[in-house]
Amino acid sequence: MAATAGSSLSMQTRASTGTTKFSSLKAVSLSTLGKNFMSFSLRPIPAHLRISCAAKPETVEKVCKIVKKQLALPDDATLTGESKFAALGADSLDTVEIVMGLEEEFGISVEEDSAQSIATVQDAADLIEKLVEKKP
Repeated sequence: MAATAGSSLSMQTRASTGTTKFSSLKAVSLSTLGKNFMSFSLRPIPAHLRISCAAKPETVEKVCKIVKKQLALPDDATLTGESKFAALGADSLDTVEIVMGLEEEFGISVEEDSAQSIATVQDAADLIEKLVEKKP
């Protein structure tokens, strides 16, 4: 087996299963007993793919207002989706009060295990949208 114009190639065959590893290859040609049987080129794929299941900006804004109110933060305090409740000084009781405020504002009911998974404003907003969608 030979690899040409590339930086590394590793191929192992066991019975009918094969494992192949490539790293930083531009072109590859594979051969067995001097016969070429496969040749291909690899091109880099741009890494601009971003998957987001983020809540609507309006929902995030409402959550920010409720968090500011519950934690008695000044109106000019800057909160974003990435703002962590713990970093804002919220303890477990504050978090419970925030969840209660969110339930009241959005007319939803948050299960205890779901409430425990909320650590950021974005977590809360995403959960709210999910629960609002399920609402009859």
